[in-house]
Amino acid sequence: MSSKPKTLATKEEANPARVPKLRFPEFRAEKPWEPTTIGALGNFYYGKSAPKWSLSEDAPTPCVRYGELYTKFGPVITETYSRTNTDPETLRFSKGGEILIPRVGEKPEDFGKCCCYLPLKDIAIGEMISVLETKQHPLFYTYYFRHLHKQFAKVVEGQNVKNLYYVELEPLAIHRPSIPEQQKIAECLSSADELMAAQARKVDALKTHKKGLMQQLFPREGETAPRLRFPEFRDAGEWGDQTVGDFGKVITGSTPSTAKPAFYGGGIPFVSPADISDLRFVDQTKTTLTPEGFAETRPVRSGSVLFVCIGSTIGKVAQSVRDCATNQQINAVVPSSKHSDGFVYFALSLAAERIALLAGRQAVPIINKSLFSSVRMLSPKLPEQQRIAACLSSLDALIAAETRKLEALKIHKKGLMQQLFPSLEEGTA
Repeated sequence: MSSKPKTLATKEEANPARVPKLRFPEFRAEKPWEPTTIGALGNFYYGKSAPKWSLSEDAPTPCVRYGELYTKFGPVITETYSRTNTDPETLRFSKGGEILIPRVGEKPEDFGKCCCYLPLKDIAIGEMISVLETKQHPLFYTYYFRHLHKQFAKVVEGQNVKNLYYVELEPLAIHRPSIPEQQKIAECLSSADELMAAQARKVDALKTHKKGLMQQLFPREGETAPRLRFPEFRDAGEWGDQTVGDFGKVITGSTPSTAKPAFYGGGIPFVSPADISDLRFVDQTKTTLTPEGFAETRPVRSGSVLFVCIGSTIGKVAQSVRDCATNQQINAVVPSSKHSDGFVYFALSLAAERIALLAGRQAVPIINKSLFSSVRMLSPKLPEQQRIAACLSSLDALIAAETRKLEALKIHKKGLMQQLFPSLEEGTA
């Protein structure tokens, strides 16, 4: 990945609007990109119906549906996930090499971001998808359209349900390089995608390994000892029957008065469910408190385990890095001296789905402090807790490091695209 930029060179031209900031050496002497429109690239048409009721695993016809452009695919569609029983005579099939653009969506900027290249033949293309057939390099224009997602957003129509009709796309002014340069740029960005995909698979594999290891290091339902134990604890006997409340002090958060600005904007984290992601630790929060505001809360120490007990994200778990406060949607467990902070975090993470079910079916899911504190848990003695926590923490550190590498690759690709394409605003200035 790092070798790619070395093959590119900065290009200064009289008309920088028509020349990307970076060009490959073999194209430095070429003329600026040619002004054109999206409509001049080829022919647009809409896909045809492949309704949800027609889908089944054993249906004869592979298809792509518009929602999958948002949820299933990256820039290139390498496999399909749906099959339809719809009469083939009523469908539109790919010839291989089309660009697919969602016609319906919720967020205007997502339309351009979700453009996909379909190299596969004989795939039914569902309705609500705009299809562009072009004799230009389709993968190049897939990346180009993704780069122009803000411009696509400007011609989106509708209020609640957003629509992007291809007749609105056709007049948009763009610039195009020669076919060989299109191919070179597509190959460069495709290689970046391949690196990101490989790194994402590595992260997913580590997460899967961790999940499997946790299931071995903690007793299964109905059992009182784990199936995998470190050598020094193999004769340590059964784990003790406890509750969440036995792990430590349970503290339900509270919110200082928002009518007092002096309480907010300091350096003390104030954790809400929105601050809890897939990552283990919470350090930075959207809202912070001053010492005056912090004095109005129920503070929890660093290392405490934070469990969302109210709302749509019930069951989310994290661990505090610093002394902090939480809002009332979160119950914090402050582990006692008999319990490892890390062990409590991993134990509650593993039990999160089971605990979340206690909320039942109601408009606003809730697990009150009393119910949360009474949840049955199993725990070994402190040395074994510490050993388990150290093992899983080392995996967490590795996952975090590999995730940072993935994020760095994404940032690199984004910057590369900004350098390899002139913007639409520049081209029309």
